[in-house]
Amino acid sequence: MMVQIDFSSIIKAGKKPKGLFVTLVVNWLVKPFSMAIFAAIFLKYVFAAFISPALAKEYIAGAILLGAAPCTAMVFVWSYLTKGDPAYTLVQVAVNDLVILVAFVPIVKFLLGVNQIVVPYDTLIYSTVFFVVIPLAFGYVSRVYLLKLKGREWFENVFLKMLKPVTIFGLLLTLIILFAFQGNIILGNPLHILLIAVPLIIQTYFIFFIGYLWCRKWCLTHSIAAPAGMIGASNFFELSVAVAISLFGLKSGAALATVVGVLTEVPIMLSLVYFSNKTQHWFKCAKA
Repeated sequence: MMVQIDFSSIIKAGKKPKGLFVTLVVNWLVKPFSMAIFAAIFLKYVFAAFISPALAKEYIAGAILLGAAPCTAMVFVWSYLTKGDPAYTLVQVAVNDLVILVAFVPIVKFLLGVNQIVVPYDTLIYSTVFFVVIPLAFGYVSRVYLLKLKGREWFENVFLKMLKPVTIFGLLLTLIILFAFQGNIILGNPLHILLIAVPLIIQTYFIFFIGYLWCRKWCLTHSIAAPAGMIGASNFFELSVAVAISLFGLKSGAALATVVGVLTEVPIMLSLVYFSNKTQHWFKCAKA
């Protein structure tokens, strides 16, 4: 999927602040905290008979890492499938990327602390720098260099297409390694996978409908409302998985919880794509 977006369309998207406001409020003032609440309610109390307190803490930590990292990549797929405005989606994702740099660490630290999970500040900061700042800087520098060296046409039509299978392979390899180390837990107690999935599923639908219905209330276009709901509902699971491993270890319950987030996300998001496409008529009051 290749979407051509010119700079003027991005500037135009930036002149519609309501959709961005919805995205920022839902992603940073609602989502991390609702995820922590749902995870604590179900994993610590409702399912207390099936999960030990120590393991429940690790699962909650993984859920918190998911909740504090809104989606940055897959949302383009969901936006495309719901006929979202590609330029506006790009602005939404870009703004969230910038917010992650300053908000991810303090939010995660606070929510982990509330749940009595002690993590050193410097470890969180190093993880964010290593998994967000460095890749972002490297991507920017390499993009500028390759555009100057080869031109935009080669970059978009050749290089990006060559890069796509590499990224997919990297993600699949990470998941294979995780499942290899988590194999005993998964095979020995598959019930835990289902229990972890419950608050994650509830959270996904909850966050989507807050953003989606808020956009409807404000009479925004469906092409803005759908991505606004999707970007909060889905997660930046690459960051969540990586930070969970660096903080708690490859075999930890936190890492397992983030992997469960990966497994549940795609089918849930496809159901939301279907729902979104079926409810386009809800936004007839919107002005283009």
